[in-house]
Amino acid sequence: MAFRFWCGECGFKTAWLAESEGAQRQLEHYAKHHPGIPAGGHVETNRKNPERNSGCLRAVGVLVLLLILTAAYRY
Repeated sequence: MAFRFWCGECGFKTAWLAESEGAQRQLEHYAKHHPGIPAGGHVETNRKNPERNSGCLRAVGVLVLLLILTAAYRY
């Protein structure tokens, strides 16, 4: 999944990243721009493309289906 972390103190937001990388970027932002303030804000989940690898999974699924159909029609 892809996540975007928003700062609770200003308008900063991360790019769409993996959860751990986004959290790290948010912590770095707080350390640089809001020292002494605990990291806050909110996290947004990418609802348009929640699975970055879904296109690959679909392609593998189609290939497996084609292999099964080919094997079924050979015999």
